[in-house]
Amino acid sequence: MKPIVVIPTYNEIENIHGIIAAVLKADDRVHVLIVDDNSPDGTSAAVRKIQENNNRVLLMERPGKMGLGTAYCQGFEYVINLGYDTIMEMDADFSHDPADISRFLEEIATYDLVIGSRYSNGVNVVNWPLSRLILSYSANIYTRVITGMPIMDATGGFKCFRANALSKIDFAKIHSNGYAFQIEMNYRLWTSGAKIKEIPIIFNDRRSGVSKMNRSIVWEAVFLVWKMKFLNIFGKL
Repeated sequence: MKPIVVIPTYNEIENIHGIIAAVLKADDRVHVLIVDDNSPDGTSAAVRKIQENNNRVLLMERPGKMGLGTAYCQGFEYVINLGYDTIMEMDADFSHDPADISRFLEEIATYDLVIGSRYSNGVNVVNWPLSRLILSYSANIYTRVITGMPIMDATGGFKCFRANALSKIDFAKIHSNGYAFQIEMNYRLWTSGAKIKEIPIIFNDRRSGVSKMNRSIVWEAVFLVWKMKFLNIFGKL
């Protein structure tokens, strides 16, 4: 296994040293790719400094804030071309626990996609306001009903892919971000016949920094599920 964790960043200087150290500590085999959108707070400069003493850390610098979806797609293509066969995605803000990485790597041996689920074993979310929890939980019910995907947490961003399954996706067709991006990736893999498993995780609200969530991200996801469903029906997915 040659695993790598892809982490998009924008203004994560408060978290970047800690998250890289924690991910590398989680498993000796794991490498990290930081995809930074020209953070004005110096996130990419901090990563370059870390790289001076650690060859397990990679950096992709993009010219500006271009969105989560394109950050992941460019990052995925990059690491697939480098020969990584196991590709994880997670947030930089410690809402996803790096200690869970080993669990994903165990499960991915027999699945194409392993999803860290906040809702597969009750509700495992810490320190979120009730309004956001209701929004997230409802979004997942809505997604299951419209798409038919048997996934309890289709909007979560803590996941592990086999590269050979991921490489079947045409990344040029993906223009979604946030919740919508996570839903679209799951749907494209599910409709391609990928074997998917959810494992329960505990999601903690970010330790520091500012959430990237906004109203446009929510509405994008609302309309995307219908778009994906109809594209699939007409063989255009």
